[in-house]
Amino acid sequence: MSHEYSIAIHGGAGAMSKGKLSPEQEEDIKNVLKGIIEESLKHLSEGQSALDVVQTAVNKLEDCPWFNAGKGAVFNHEGKHELDAAIMCGKTLEAGAVSGIRYSPNPINVARAVMENSPHVYLGGEGAEKFAQDCGLPEVDNQYFSTDMRYQQLQSALSEKGVVLEPTTNDYKYGTVGAVAKDKHGNLAAATSTGGITNKQYGRIGDTPVIGSGTYANNLTCAVSATGHGEHFLRHVVGYNVSARMQFAHLDLISAAEHVVFQDLPSTGGSGGLIAIDKEGNITLPFNTEGMYRGWGSSIQPAQSKIYK
Repeated sequence: MSHEYSIAIHGGAGAMSKGKLSPEQEEDIKNVLKGIIEESLKHLSEGQSALDVVQTAVNKLEDCPWFNAGKGAVFNHEGKHELDAAIMCGKTLEAGAVSGIRYSPNPINVARAVMENSPHVYLGGEGAEKFAQDCGLPEVDNQYFSTDMRYQQLQSALSEKGVVLEPTTNDYKYGTVGAVAKDKHGNLAAATSTGGITNKQYGRIGDTPVIGSGTYANNLTCAVSATGHGEHFLRHVVGYNVSARMQFAHLDLISAAEHVVFQDLPSTGGSGGLIAIDKEGNITLPFNTEGMYRGWGSSIQPAQSKIYK
């Protein structure tokens, strides 16, 4: 079935057992996700590009402290915040990515600037920050990203002397946000942003900013944004993996995505999920964890949002 336009977003996946969120918190999160989908559908109906729509959607997710991206990002081992993001255009295969961002409130905007104003695809650390300054993008103090919930997660990780890779009492999901869309012009786009993992050390970078792993878009196949244990998503090149199965093995979107999420990732112990849209506007949102914050809608399907299966 062909959809004139479609949009899907996620706010992270993990072992989000019921009871760790109050009914009020669940409803608040679902309303945030649904509201972003409703706004995105309006923009798509007006003819805005998929690239602009996924960037705007991720901006909204970065600004919401519920999610581990932008405001509300997790702490690293030094008690600071280092953020990563990537965006990709399915029409041209142009892409922009950044990692180690410390002072830009919306890292996805820096990634978009890299795509459009740099001869490079991926900038990291001080170089990415200098580039953002040269572009005149806004800056904030690093503590802008801090919340009490994330601070408590850091204390838990420090007491356990480890990074928080698996969900615990205080850290019940893999934090990443993302969006994929198909616009009226038939173009696909994907965008992903994250604060990484609690107590990460040595400048650790996950799959989010790596084009083809956490973020990928190609008009020939699909647009993908992933969320999960990034080390495994890197090993399985998740975004491109889904696309390649469609292009070369001639699988449909759902079959390709489910193979990656339910067979490839578990084969090495990886958990998480992804959102994807194909060139017809079909949507899939598979995950192998207890839940995934997600919302979706299209020209023939009203805005919806869910957390659990």
